[in-house]
Amino acid sequence: MQRIRVLVVDDHRIFAESLAAALAAEPDVEVSAAGSGPAALRCLERAAAEGRRFDVLLVDADLGGTAPSGPSAVPARTGDEDGVVDGMSLVTGVRSAHPRVRIVVLAEKDDPRRAAFALQAGAGGWVAKDCSLSRLLTVIRGVLRDETHLPPALLTGVLRELTAARKHRTESERLVESLTPREREVLRCMVAGLGRKAVAERLYLSPHTVRTHMQNVLGKLGVHSTLAAVALARRAGVGPVDLTGDVVERGSQLA
Repeated sequence: MQRIRVLVVDDHRIFAESLAAALAAEPDVEVSAAGSGPAALRCLERAAAEGRRFDVLLVDADLGGTAPSGPSAVPARTGDEDGVVDGMSLVTGVRSAHPRVRIVVLAEKDDPRRAAFALQAGAGGWVAKDCSLSRLLTVIRGVLRDETHLPPALLTGVLRELTAARKHRTESERLVESLTPREREVLRCMVAGLGRKAVAERLYLSPHTVRTHMQNVLGKLGVHSTLAAVALARRAGVGPVDLTGDVVERGSQLA
């Protein structure tokens, strides 16, 4: 019998332990529990290194006590023991670092907007925390077959949110396409959280030139702040510049 390895991630210890115990009673399920996002990421890394990867991640939607509703959530980090990684950010981080792991979000209440974002981030299911064990097992086995599971009451709202998100993404992509190559590079630096001085050093430009580029970016995107520009960029699928290596060309090549 092939066993399903499940990792429960919830900062409510009693709930996590109770759920883990209930799932472990199934003959084909092996369960571990983690009390935070960083702890979950370490469990995944350790299991992968040992050749015993987890199959399914059950993530508390309100992990860390936050309720982000879009891609501005803080990225998950593996090295911060005490850092807070919220549920939606954990979904995004795990799908990026461990694409073979299927993810199910456990929620206290139905929320079409957050459920839609969870699906966009890579989750395969959204279920109520008070659902029956048989229902949860159905979802777990379903996502392993690449099925998507949502409560029937959420379907209409989630479809509406996904349609609106697609419309916003299309508009955001159109605005980003109006930027010059250099302005797009500056925008990627902004998405990475770099300030004007850091952008200038990275792109080999003067702070005055970077300031001009940033003003042009805001103007073309039709926003009035860096935060709004970053949110729009993420909707358009613009990721941050790579801060781990020297991937930026000298300013004279693009300016």
